[in-house]
Amino acid sequence: MRTLEVLCFGTVAYRDAVELQRTLVEDRRRDRVPDLLLLLEHPHVITRGAGARDRNDHILADRATLSAETIDVIDTGRGGDVTYHGPGQLVGYPILDLKPDRCDVRRYVRDLEEVMIHAAARFGVAAGRVDGLTGVWVGKAKLGAIGVRISRWITSHGFAFNVDPDLSRFGMIVPCGIPNRGVTSLSAQLRQSVKIADVKAAVVTSFSEVFDRVVRPVVPT
Repeated sequence: MRTLEVLCFGTVAYRDAVELQRTLVEDRRRDRVPDLLLLLEHPHVITRGAGARDRNDHILADRATLSAETIDVIDTGRGGDVTYHGPGQLVGYPILDLKPDRCDVRRYVRDLEEVMIHAAARFGVAAGRVDGLTGVWVGKAKLGAIGVRISRWITSHGFAFNVDPDLSRFGMIVPCGIPNRGVTSLSAQLRQSVKIADVKAAVVTSFSEVFDRVVRPVVPT
């Protein structure tokens, strides 16, 4: 069974997180580090994946609004469409070597979904999948989004799990480019505030189970 080192950060600027992932992907490729899971939050930011690059039709807020709110729109190297990140949303960036037995993109995405489904269940929230769509849902509302990058079977980017964000912020976009669907959170489902720290613990346990890893927590320096 492989080791998984979990690095828990506070709030990290999106561009800084991307640069950190680039460094760690190369380190993982050269076996300088074991499999890693980065857990963090981002300041308010809108990101566009490969499916939405240079397109603005899924960004509903005008430039003046985004500027006033100091919200950047960043094109990124992950798959998927437009998404929003912000405080109260737990973001997970696995840096994994999928070789030799997990070289299957679809399986990897489904495993990330399973992590969030299991974590939600630990709080009594019954989340699941929707045929033909990526992510984790409660009814027609998205609880967790996924956008990954895999280079020579080393993973980066990952998942965004709505714990207790300001859901009104998602009104600035068409989340993941899917119209006529809502967005929810653990706090909204439970009608009480849920702490990020508690969800981190649930996600780590679920990730260990789904990916069959032995967890070793690490305090980032």
